[in-house]
Amino acid sequence: MADYPSSFDREDLLKCARGELFGPGNAQLPEPPMLMMDRITDISADGGAHGKGHVLAEFDINPDLWFFECHFPGNPIMPGCLGLDGLWQLTGFNLGWRGWQGRGYALGVGEVKLTGMVRPDRKMLTYKIDFTKAVQTRRLTMGVADGIVEADGEVIYQVKDMKVALSES
Repeated sequence: MADYPSSFDREDLLKCARGELFGPGNAQLPEPPMLMMDRITDISADGGAHGKGHVLAEFDINPDLWFFECHFPGNPIMPGCLGLDGLWQLTGFNLGWRGWQGRGYALGVGEVKLTGMVRPDRKMLTYKIDFTKAVQTRRLTMGVADGIVEADGEVIYQVKDMKVALSES
């Protein structure tokens, strides 16, 4: 296990996006505007509902965010796929945080439920990810997790069996 802190501010996340946190060729977050969180408030390899690891993160919502202007004009809503991408980003971040090597990529998700919307009047999204499996073998590095996204405390997205892998190629 690598010796990283259990919380990260926005500057730390930007270091990760530049490849400075986990090192070149390893897990990276995207840069803004695709970076879908402002801070990670807690992360572990053995916490969460299943004892396999978890991530808690937050994203501040303001009416000036880039997607509100174009999705949809006159009826601004954050695309649900961006919330899903945020969950994938954080799942991959957890694998890099564990010290596991390789670049992250999403493999899929078993189930997605969108039960609410993010409009410009919302204040904050909270991501909650609970790992059900974290595997590192000679041939495979992968995390499987369930996740929810809350908008101002209301559950709006739920996913089951989200998969992210790390590959050194």
